[in-house]
Amino acid sequence: MATLAACGTTPAAGTTAAPAAGDAATAAPAATTAGEAPAASGEQVTLKMTAWDIATTPYWNAVIDAYEAKNPNVKIELVEVSSAEYQDKVNIMLSGGDDTDIITVKDTPGYSAMLTRNQIVPLNSYIEADKLDLKAYNGATDELTYEGKLYAMPFRSDIWVLYYNKDLFDKAGVAYPTNDMTWAQYDELARKMTSGSGSDKVYGTHYHTWRSTVELPTVQDGKNSIITTDYSFMKPMYDMVVKMQDDGIIMDFGSLKAGNVHYSGVFKNQQVAMLPMGSWFVGTMIKAKAAGEATFNWGVAKYPHPEGVAAGTTAGTLTSLAINASSKHQDAAWDFIKFYSGAEGAKVLASTGNLPALRTDEALKAYAALDGMPAGIDEALQTTTVRLELPMNPKVSAVEQILNEEHELIMTGSVPVDEGLAEMTRRVSEALAK
Repeated sequence: MATLAACGTTPAAGTTAAPAAGDAATAAPAATTAGEAPAASGEQVTLKMTAWDIATTPYWNAVIDAYEAKNPNVKIELVEVSSAEYQDKVNIMLSGGDDTDIITVKDTPGYSAMLTRNQIVPLNSYIEADKLDLKAYNGATDELTYEGKLYAMPFRSDIWVLYYNKDLFDKAGVAYPTNDMTWAQYDELARKMTSGSGSDKVYGTHYHTWRSTVELPTVQDGKNSIITTDYSFMKPMYDMVVKMQDDGIIMDFGSLKAGNVHYSGVFKNQQVAMLPMGSWFVGTMIKAKAAGEATFNWGVAKYPHPEGVAAGTTAGTLTSLAINASSKHQDAAWDFIKFYSGAEGAKVLASTGNLPALRTDEALKAYAALDGMPAGIDEALQTTTVRLELPMNPKVSAVEQILNEEHELIMTGSVPVDEGLAEMTRRVSEALAK
């Protein structure tokens, strides 16, 4: 899934260098002034749009069908690009001057690369002309804004929430997690829910081996970024999680890593009472319950938050749509993007079991009404602020590799928390300075 781009994040020096000769970026950027879209003029037009996993992803065509029904003079053709090689393939297409009209943006590194090469166009003039209220996206568009310009409209957004096993809480006589819980309260609740030993042990909560499970809460307050030159701000969260591990409240990181243990297995096997995880896991649990693989009752609460931060503040990933600078139908492409990322597209997307970036009441009701959804999920999914998992930076891949390595050293106890964070600071600072 897409990762985040922090509002106002400034790429490291040199990241805005002119594109190499032959790149699509060398072509004169197309005008971005909103004009009359073919949908309104009646002109027949065919738009091409990149996508992946078309056969197994219902929402691509579901939203397209809804748009074409309202705009019979517009035909949308999906251009399949391998999911595993998506951004590499798109980069080759755009560098070669491909004029596919609508580019689906899958992740932050790809978004960053395309906009700094001028391969996608800023959408500000369209947004201003159509008077779109970006506040309705609860910060998602801010995260995609670079130097005051927005180059893609988010249409899908997965967020981090807290899953819990209702049956285990009922058995322990402990109240369920609430939608307004601090990380300190979550820690306390996890300790209450830890019980038993050996094969009968129930862990209070679970941390998958991803670094994001520990690091995302450290940027919820918006004061810090995952890409920085000082990681000391992560110390309180690492201290909390390492203490939980030392006290047997969570499973051992080294054992999970060595056994390649998936988070879905320990939750479905009722080995953990709580699980901080992304909203994509909802569909997995619904399918597991329907197949008899998960026989217990489960629920979803908002992601816990730091003290002083509003409930509903969480981290997330975005999938968005951009207009190719080489497109010959930019006005028509914008009309489609506006629909796809707007209220009408959001409702259709939600009806296919996916969370739209624009979380209208109508869309969330459509999502919550799907068979197997736990009660109260619509409230749990309401967000105040969504911060991207990774900020936009051309060196984001190199930084993430460093963070992953140091995270593993801390969580396996190979280095103390302070030493690991100091090493993160040193190595990332060097990487950003290159």
